[in-house]
Amino acid sequence: MNTRSLSFRLVAWYAGLLTLVFLLLGAVVFAAVADDLQSSMRDNQMRRAQQIADTLLRGISRSGEQALANSVETLYAPEANDRFIRITRGDGNVLFASRRPRDRGFSADIPPLRQLPAAPSWREVRLPGGTSLVIGTVTHRSANGTRYGVEVGASTAHIDAALDRLLAALATGLPITVAIAVIGGFLLVRRSLEPMARIARKAEAITQHNLSERLPVERTGDELERLSLSLNHMISRLEEAVQGSKRLVADASHELRTPLTVLRGELESMAADPQAARGSREMLASLLEEVERLATVVDGLLALSRLDTGEASAAWVKFDLAELVTTTADQMSLLAEDKSIAVTCDAPHRVMVEGNRARLKQVVVNLLDNAIKYTPGGGTVRLRVALQDGQAVLEVADTGMGIPAEALPHVFERFFRVERSRSREQGGAGLGLSIVKSICAAHGASVAVQSTPDEGSRFRICFPQPSSERAQSHVPQGAI
Repeated sequence: MNTRSLSFRLVAWYAGLLTLVFLLLGAVVFAAVADDLQSSMRDNQMRRAQQIADTLLRGISRSGEQALANSVETLYAPEANDRFIRITRGDGNVLFASRRPRDRGFSADIPPLRQLPAAPSWREVRLPGGTSLVIGTVTHRSANGTRYGVEVGASTAHIDAALDRLLAALATGLPITVAIAVIGGFLLVRRSLEPMARIARKAEAITQHNLSERLPVERTGDELERLSLSLNHMISRLEEAVQGSKRLVADASHELRTPLTVLRGELESMAADPQAARGSREMLASLLEEVERLATVVDGLLALSRLDTGEASAAWVKFDLAELVTTTADQMSLLAEDKSIAVTCDAPHRVMVEGNRARLKQVVVNLLDNAIKYTPGGGTVRLRVALQDGQAVLEVADTGMGIPAEALPHVFERFFRVERSRSREQGGAGLGLSIVKSICAAHGASVAVQSTPDEGSRFRICFPQPSSERAQSHVPQGAI
């Protein structure tokens, strides 16, 4: 997982913020419920204490204090109802005190009041085991002026149990809710970023050969639509600039061919003049060599400009690549014999491809010519054509001087030469492999190179096989 990606950061921020909100909400809910339960319990105890004072102490001057205990037991049964009730006279004498309740939730030994409160009040007494006893207290003045304090209390055990259940529910529900929200957020973010992914995929597919294509525009009226439109405008400007550059190269190359042809003819005539001095002939030969090299460069530029305009996509036919490679190798065998280089061609089976036959022959010629140029005498050049994994594969391998590792990524660039002095001696201009790359791109083929210095190089081209051939071909698969 890419932790630096936009989708990951959006989901992480969303999950973090959502978790924080849920935690705050859970804390507020828990605090509100706890406060409500505790407040309700305090009010209940003070209300019961007021009720006892109103019903039992109002007529105590007539019934007497001796009957008070029986009345409390009869009417309220504190031990059975798990309640604490205590009635205290103003002088501190306890008239009634309930015993330990039936549930043993608290002991009967509750600290007495130090003085009777002037107004109804409550207090909380901590009990062993972590629970508390909430006691509501009211003061009643009888008709004869005697003051009495009535205390009614209950354990908070049931409140604590309810809060524990609420806390457990929150602790269980919060992770589940966050997980569901995060999954939903991830799906939402991925769906929201899908238009950007489509734009990125389309942008990756646009090259100098298909600059007429444009990025998809999502009609959302937001920043994404404006970004797509801006990029399309930029591609339009790039297309105009590239097309202008291609036209300039094509026009310049075409215009240079005629004066170079004339110049070459004049130099050849002057060099052939028997009256010319020997030094002049050597100078003319050198000039003629440079003119030949310049003509080669111009021809290469013209070929590239034609490929850029889509010439290779025209006049496509289906033909046998193995036969084309074998014939071309035979035609170029004389170059190899002059350097005592052995050229072998392994193409025993028909391998059908579809494309411009002349341009694909140029690919074979350029690769074979490079292999012969940079292979020392006594070396070997090997060509192989086979059908592998549904693709037509052409391989040209040699035992030449090889290519340094740092130069491999650049060998298909225009005018790139591994060693300028070495290439110049061999007559290379750095355009041959660029032409190979352009022709392969126009045919939807991929070209790759592997090389080890002083051991040799291997160029491998994979052509997509025609769809009809994929369904009908019974050519044995060959390993490359």
